[in-house]
Amino acid sequence: MLELETDLEGKMTNFGDLRNRIKGLGYSIGGNWDYHKGSFDNVLWREAGETIYLRLPFEVLEGDLDHHAAYIKFQTPYVIKHVVNVGMDKDENSLLDATGFNQFQKPADPDGRIRNKNKWAHAGEMAVEQVVNLIGE
Repeated sequence: MLELETDLEGKMTNFGDLRNRIKGLGYSIGGNWDYHKGSFDNVLWREAGETIYLRLPFEVLEGDLDHHAAYIKFQTPYVIKHVVNVGMDKDENSLLDATGFNQFQKPADPDGRIRNKNKWAHAGEMAVEQVVNLIGE
């Protein structure tokens, strides 16, 4: 995991409005959200079962995360790498895995070693800057 130094940390905004604005940049709500915290995730790179994500974690200050009007505050963004097993499973999910990739499988390495850290830190910082600019508009 690479924590990023950006201007995003501490920024506050309306959840629903920002979610709608950054969806076009490829962001989605991370899978481990609850009503009081969550993250926006974006894929920076994906190849052969390895994915490098940019994660923008936040806490909910007002409301609940399932409501458009929730008010959120960002925490420190970071880059993380997930590695999944690519190949055919020999179980009841094999039909779902016809492409060789099961989107529901747990990562083989949920916090994989990131090579070329400077490259991914820079890519993450540039992507975060786009979000910061949208919050400022």
